[in-house]
Amino acid sequence: MKKRIVPLLLASALLISTAACSGNTGDSSTNDSTNSGNSSTGGSATEIDTSEHVTISYLTLGDIPTNETERALAAVNEILTKEVNAEMSLRWIEWADYTAQYNLALASQNGDLDLVVTASDWLDGWPNVQKNAFLPLSEEMLKTYAPKTWEQVDEAGHWKDGMYEGQIYLIPEDAYAQWINHGFMYRSDWAKEAGFEDGIHSWDDMQVYLQYLKDNKPDIIPWDVAGSTGMTAEVAKGWQDSHTDDITIDGFGIQLFWGESKDDPYHLSRFFIEGDGLLEFATEMKEWADAGYWRADVLNYTGDTASILKEGGTGAHEHITQSWYTDLRPNMDKNFPGSDLDFFYFGEETQNLVKLVTTHGAMAVAAQSQNPERALMVYDQLRFNQEVYDLMAYGFEGEQYTLDEETGMLSWTEGYDNAVNGVTFNFWGGRNDDMERKVDFYAWEPYEEKVAEYEKVAIEYPYGTFIPDKDSLPQLENLANVYNTYMPQIAFGKMAGTPEECVEQFRNELKQAGYEEALAEVERQLQETYQS
Repeated sequence: MKKRIVPLLLASALLISTAACSGNTGDSSTNDSTNSGNSSTGGSATEIDTSEHVTISYLTLGDIPTNETERALAAVNEILTKEVNAEMSLRWIEWADYTAQYNLALASQNGDLDLVVTASDWLDGWPNVQKNAFLPLSEEMLKTYAPKTWEQVDEAGHWKDGMYEGQIYLIPEDAYAQWINHGFMYRSDWAKEAGFEDGIHSWDDMQVYLQYLKDNKPDIIPWDVAGSTGMTAEVAKGWQDSHTDDITIDGFGIQLFWGESKDDPYHLSRFFIEGDGLLEFATEMKEWADAGYWRADVLNYTGDTASILKEGGTGAHEHITQSWYTDLRPNMDKNFPGSDLDFFYFGEETQNLVKLVTTHGAMAVAAQSQNPERALMVYDQLRFNQEVYDLMAYGFEGEQYTLDEETGMLSWTEGYDNAVNGVTFNFWGGRNDDMERKVDFYAWEPYEEKVAEYEKVAIEYPYGTFIPDKDSLPQLENLANVYNTYMPQIAFGKMAGTPEECVEQFRNELKQAGYEEALAEVERQLQETYQS
C-alpha cells in the first residue's frame, strides 16, 4: 500500500453515509458477443466487441441519499457509454441489518448483480467466496478486461491477498492509503486546562481528563457515548491494544481471537480466559461508569456523539483517524477556534499498531453476472478514469467544488452540504491515490504529524492471506451470543455484580460455549496456513 498521504475519498462514507436506494437491480439482458457466460477467458484488448450496450449492476452499502448522486451517475454513464458502451446502475444495501441483507442478495442472485463491493474483515468476503457467490477471475481475464487494475495490483504484489485456493476472487483496494485505526478524540484546550500540555497519551491520561471535565464542565457529559454493540467492541479492542501485545484476527465477527504478539502471531492469546487483563479492564470501566463520564443509560442511549462534540456538548469521541482529520477536527476548528481536537490512538502505550489489510475494501464480480468481462471494463474506468473518479468522489466541478490550478487543492463551494449538494457512491473497492484530490478543508498538518508517528511503529497485518474455515468452528454463534451479552456490561461498567463476579461468569460461559476448543482450532488453521 502506498505510503504517501492522501485525502479521504467520499469523507461521508465512514461507517455512516448518505446513498441511493434503487429498485432497479441493473438487469443486463444483453451480453457481450465475446462473453461466454461465466468464462474467464479473454482475448486481446483490440478484439473486444463492445457493439452491444449493457447495464452493469453495482452493489454497495449505504442509506438513501438526499444529494446529487443520481445526477452524477447520469454523467458517469455518459462517459462509460463512450468508453466501453456500458452504463452502471446502483443497488444499495441499507445499513439496517446490512450483513444479513447483503448475504441474502448474494445468495439469491440470478444474474441481477455484476460488480459487488466486499471486504475480508467486515463484510463476509471470504465466506461468500466459499459459498460460490463470486466469480473466479483468471490472470488472462484481468489483463484483458481490466489491464490497468491488473498492472497496478500486480506491481504492488497484492493479488495473493485476493486469492482463495489458488484463484483470484477479490480485487484489493490496495492503492489507497488510509488510516482507520480507532482512538479517543479530545479537546486540546480542555486537556491543557487539565494539565496535559503535551497531549493525552494513555488511558490513564484519558481518565484524568474526563474527571477534569466532570468536575469543571457541569454543562457537558464528559464522554456522551452511545454504548451500542459496535462501540462496545471498539472500546474493548482499544483497551486490549493499549495494554497488551495481542493482535486481533479479523474475519470471525467477534473479537475473541488474537495472536500473542507481532513476534509470535500464530499462537493465540488467552486474554479472555486467563490472566488479570480482562479484570483490569472491567474494573477500570466500572470506575469510569461510577464517576459519571457517560450517561447512566449508556447501553440504551442512541445519540450521535460526533454531532454533540461539534456542538460543544461533550469532550470526547471514540472513532477513527480518518474521521478525525477529514470531519471532526476541521469542523471543531470552525465551531470552536483553539479547541485543536487531538487524537489519542489505541495502542500508543504499547506501540501496538497494525496497518489495514488490503482487502478491507475490495471488489468482486458476482458469480451469476451476465456480463463479467464488461463489468471488469467498467471497473477499470471507475478506478482509473479521472473524470469518472471526480464525479463519483466530489461531484461537478464549479458546482460542488473548485480546483486551484497552481496547488491542485480542492475547495468545496460556499454553502456546500454533502447531505444536499454532495455525491455518495461508496466506492470502497477501488479507490486510488493517483486519482485523489487534496481537499483543503481537511486538517492536513496534524494528520501528517500523526501518520509520521504511525509509520514508525505500525506493522503489516500478519493474517492478510488467512481465510478461516468456519465450518470447523461450530462454536462461533454461541460464542458471539456470550460476548454480546457480557462485553457491553464490562466495557461500560454496567455489570449487575462486581467486576470480579462478571468476569468470572463471562469466562465460565465462554468455556461452556466451547471457546477453548475454538481457540485450538483457529490456532491449528493459522499454523497450517503459515507454518506448513
